[in-house]
Amino acid sequence: MPEDLPLLPTVGVGSYAAPGWFVATWRLARKGELGPHDVDELFNDAIQVVINDQVETGVDILTDGELRRQRFVYEMFDKLDGLERVNPRRRLGIGGYDMAPHFIARDMITAPNGLGAVDEFLALQQLAPDKPLKLAIPGPLTFLIGIDPADRGLDAVTTDLIALVRDELLALQEAGCTYVQIDEPGLTEPSRPLSLEDSAATMNASLEGLTIRTAVHICFGNNAGRPMGDRRMGVLRDAIERLGCSQLLLEFANREMAEVDMLKDLSNTFEIAAGVIDVKNFYVEPPELVAERIGQVLEAVPAEKLTVTADCGFSALPRYIARQKLATMVEGTRLVRGRLG
Repeated sequence: MPEDLPLLPTVGVGSYAAPGWFVATWRLARKGELGPHDVDELFNDAIQVVINDQVETGVDILTDGELRRQRFVYEMFDKLDGLERVNPRRRLGIGGYDMAPHFIARDMITAPNGLGAVDEFLALQQLAPDKPLKLAIPGPLTFLIGIDPADRGLDAVTTDLIALVRDELLALQEAGCTYVQIDEPGLTEPSRPLSLEDSAATMNASLEGLTIRTAVHICFGNNAGRPMGDRRMGVLRDAIERLGCSQLLLEFANREMAEVDMLKDLSNTFEIAAGVIDVKNFYVEPPELVAERIGQVLEAVPAEKLTVTADCGFSALPRYIARQKLATMVEGTRLVRGRLG
């Protein structure tokens, strides 16, 4: 754990609940009713709100809330060449994974101008100078679940995705980011095209060359606050143990703290960021319950190797609840710190 952070540092996973005025104004921007300056001002003002919520509630490591992206990954597909967009088969009714963008690989997949994460980091650094920061991007498996390899073949497409994710992470490192994360709901996707062993190798290949702190967030899905598959972590254990990252971000709160005992072995190899806030629930956990959950994790993980976080990003919650959950996450953590002395 970096020396400038307190025991049991707190951090958000990545996305944050967008302010209502941002959502309304972004709709105007998508219709072409705002100029470039207006859009820049919109994003900067909204991200400043995200930063303020974290600072005011006492979060130790800040993120930008990923407001420049839709659902953390969808708009990144717009930055890729070599893909043909396929319209979803369902557009009506409740939002879900079957409405997500889908693509066919027609040529080599590249990101000529990057994925945009470096610009996000530099903007965050400017808005929150001298604060510990983290930047997250989707991992190669997560891009892969939205792409039909077609005639190019799975191996070629996977190689392309590894390269573009690794290039973005290396660019973040070069830009001065000291803590990066890849988000991988693709590892838990039921239709994942790769074996668990090959999936772990793919994730590791995207982390090659990094010398900074690296994290992998293994996510069971949070589109509109809903998961997407089997939420047993044990079935993923072989893949998890193969990962070459510094830290694992794992969700426990929404799974009633199931399988916490897995952390006894995992914490011998990895730092652990344990999700003790349920972002798929409007219920705001009191600090005492958060402290109880942290205590359960501490039975398996040394305090110096533990970071406190939420199960996933806050994007599927209204901001007033997200802020309350951030506050109780911090308050619960402080209760535990006090007990630990």
